[in-house]
Amino acid sequence: MTAHRIAASWLIPDAATPAAGNRVVTIADGRIAAVEDGAGKGGLVLPALASAHDHARVARLSQVGSFDVPLEAWLPYLTLIPAVDAWLASAVAFGRIARGGVGATMAHYTRVQGLTDFPTEARAVAKAARDVGLHVALAVHCRDLNPLVYDPHQALLAALSPAACACVTRRLLRPPVQAAEQVAMVEAVAADIEGPGVTVQYGPAGVQWCSDEMLRRIGTAAERSGRRVHMHLLETRYQRNWADRTYPQGIVRYLDEIGLVNERVSFAHCIWLRPDEMDLIAARGATIVINTSSNFIVSSGLAPVGEMLRRGCRLAMGLDGLSFDEDEDALREMRLLYAVHKAAGFEIRVRREDLLRIACEHGRFAVTGESDGGRIAAGAPADVLVLDWDKLAAELIEPDVPAIELLLAKARQEHVKQLFVAGREIVRDGAVTGVDLPALEAELLATLRKSVGTTADVRAAMPELRDALRAHYCGPLYCA
Repeated sequence: MTAHRIAASWLIPDAATPAAGNRVVTIADGRIAAVEDGAGKGGLVLPALASAHDHARVARLSQVGSFDVPLEAWLPYLTLIPAVDAWLASAVAFGRIARGGVGATMAHYTRVQGLTDFPTEARAVAKAARDVGLHVALAVHCRDLNPLVYDPHQALLAALSPAACACVTRRLLRPPVQAAEQVAMVEAVAADIEGPGVTVQYGPAGVQWCSDEMLRRIGTAAERSGRRVHMHLLETRYQRNWADRTYPQGIVRYLDEIGLVNERVSFAHCIWLRPDEMDLIAARGATIVINTSSNFIVSSGLAPVGEMLRRGCRLAMGLDGLSFDEDEDALREMRLLYAVHKAAGFEIRVRREDLLRIACEHGRFAVTGESDGGRIAAGAPADVLVLDWDKLAAELIEPDVPAIELLLAKARQEHVKQLFVAGREIVRDGAVTGVDLPALEAELLATLRKSVGTTADVRAAMPELRDALRAHYCGPLYCA
């Protein structure tokens, strides 16, 4: 593998170590070979970021009319996105987040394209990951419960017109694959596609979408194989309400009892966790993935990040396919997370070192299961992000402003100069090196527009379904 020497005007080596000026980072054989004193101009160098909860979305959801829609009504809008080639969709999704500074991502694959059998599609996703060059964990979607709402859906269907009811039934109420078959598929796909840069995780959609049999099978299989697990947890107050009715002993305690709260598990969102549940997650070493932009956009709430940290939870960060401005800018996401949660007056709730661990170290661990990343030191994995220091510092008045302050104040996707993953340069001068991303984006958009007629029935039914879902979740069962 080609060796690289990276000049750093400033180096932020890890969460705990202050930035150092004038360094040279040498990469060889996928590792950091040396960090030495240097001289001359260079970039702002730091560990690559990670998106520990993502869905490898093929389209920006505002483009199908789902902006300002709460999560429970927003999810059906995914059916408005036509199916496309899995490699094309994944290459665009992975290329976009790489361009934003992400070196490792969780692809919680909750929307299968379905143009081929799933093992073939999974191979296409893995190929796209390797072509772009990211670390990718494919969390294979497992779901067999509550396809429309978090309880029986007959009353909701009855509120729809005959045409809308027929469409929703046809599109959203297909019989699920048996739990045993879904769990076996995860191991079969893992045996087929795992290798350099790609791992496979169990991806139960969430407790409200999985039967007890499904979750217990996953807990048992993951313990037997050591495979990691990624799932949604308590994203909305409606999920909290459902969980309290369904698991009076406590939903997190239930998951713990069946082997799904441990160091191999990461939970997305967790906005509606209670303090005792945070304590249990912290004690077991599971990871919570914060998705600030997504939670704002679909009106789910604000995660109690400061309290989670105070109680010892390990936190990571995710883009969730709904990043602010819909541009997959992980630097902006990191800054947003920090600005929202950092403090109340002089009461510091999220320290800068906490943020760097969230954005780099803990996210990479959730994706790869490896604990030696998120730092730039001799022997560490060569996952390195280089920002354009000249652009970041162009307006400096005081010459000694700490580099991390400029990072947190203004760093954006446009400042990404290089990104190395496992020693491979996958972004150069802001462009993805492994694929022609602009050409693929144009091809994907043309394909989606050409196929838009295939979802005309769903588009016609959506206003009725959205109103019915609003009435359902504003009813006495959820808002008493």
